Amino acid sequence: MLDTTLAHLCTLLSSSASFWVVATRQNSSSGKPKSPRIQVVLPEDLCLRLTALAEDESRTVSNMAKVLIQQGVQRYEQGGDRQVAAPVAAANQSSTEQLRSALESKQTGRLRGAPRRVRLHRPT
Repeated sequence: MLDTTLAHLCTLLSSSASFWVVATRQNSSSGKPKSPRIQVVLPEDLCLRLTALAEDESRTVSNMAKVLIQQGVQRYEQGGDRQVAAPVAAANQSSTEQLRSALESKQTGRLRGAPRRVRLHRPT
């Protein structure tokens, strides 16, 4: 149903803008948060190409979009446009270094008392 809705939205909401992205967060019926969801409005020609690729690969349209986005991000990070990717990678590396140095500078605390034995009960 989502793919049908996505295809319908692509037809109805095609515009001259490349992409509109709106992030939403949902919870499962058990209350746990699901992975983030986005809603993307594509130009009609791109939506038709995506639908054709999905049919050729025997995938849903949303799954095909996810796979292509993953591949594009991976290529971009590996060397697509270094002018933008390099500062992002440097920021990630510096925050990692900051975290590492903060953890290394902390003193380790001693445990109090003897270790406790944990007993696991088998269901009957």
